Amino acid sequence: MALGSRKRFRERFVICVETGSYKVSLQLLKVYRTLPDAEAERDKWIRVVDEEREDYLYPEDYFVHVELSPSARKRFIEAWERNDVAAKR
Repeated sequence: MALGSRKRFRERFVICVETGSYKVSLQLLKVYRTLPDAEAERDKWIRVVDEEREDYLYPEDYFVHVELSPSARKRFIEAWERNDVAAKR
């Protein structure tokens, strides 16, 4: 399912608080979108979506879950979608 489309699940957001050996892939203090992955979560991993719309697994303790206000969530998703359109030009 495309990230820009309506989803049956509520999008979750995290802030990166540790980069460990992923210093090239993760940006400290950046807000990331996540995708549900029950199997990964059982093993203490989290599926994070990067700027290229690719998702990767990282240790869940590298992130803190955050709850965005409805207006912040809307603006974040709008900016994400604008960035996606611009990247396709």
